[in-house]
Amino acid sequence: MKAALIQQAPVLLDRDGTMSAAVDALQRAAGQGAGLAVFTEALIPGYPAWIWRLRPGGDWAWSEELHALLLDSAVDLSRGDLLPLQQAAARHHVSVVCGINEIDHISATLYNTVVVIGPDGSLLNRHRKLMPTNPERMVWGLGDATGLRVVDTPAGRIGTLICWENYMPLARYALYGGGVEIYIAPTYDSGDDWLETLRTSPARGAAGCWAAAIF
Repeated sequence: MKAALIQQAPVLLDRDGTMSAAVDALQRAAGQGAGLAVFTEALIPGYPAWIWRLRPGGDWAWSEELHALLLDSAVDLSRGDLLPLQQAAARHHVSVVCGINEIDHISATLYNTVVVIGPDGSLLNRHRKLMPTNPERMVWGLGDATGLRVVDTPAGRIGTLICWENYMPLARYALYGGGVEIYIAPTYDSGDDWLETLRTSPARGAAGCWAAAIF
């Protein structure tokens, strides 16, 4: 099995443009024989990096404008916003892991979410980040852990945790307990610490798992 780790920049705050670029990248990966394609954290429509840079109070108008754009371009799974990527996965018979800004159609809450799509285009799992990091809590809600599980794909049993929640021992052990074989950690962060944390010895039964961080 060949895996493609796709380091692709989003078309920032443009859901359709980013989705189209992701579909094109998936086609290229499939053409090179990939059976699994992994995209970055919050790829669609981009990570809200401005939250780490805007000044409290002084940049309020900028914050409102950017947040409104993020809301408008977020992914609503209930209305089929992810269908182009799901259809591409089915067309090329590739399993896909992708980070999205998800909007809940009932509460209008935004979540930092990672989805796993099967090679038939089905949505196998949706995991919402359990605890957004620091100023991320001004953008994203807290996940409910319903996606804290491992799913079967032709590539292997896949489990995902997002960015700093990979430092949560019990969240990791939930994946180990599920028999994870491919542990995927999409993250906005970078550095050698990520390689070290992914080498942490897993629980019995997952000792042969393969792990990947994508920045």
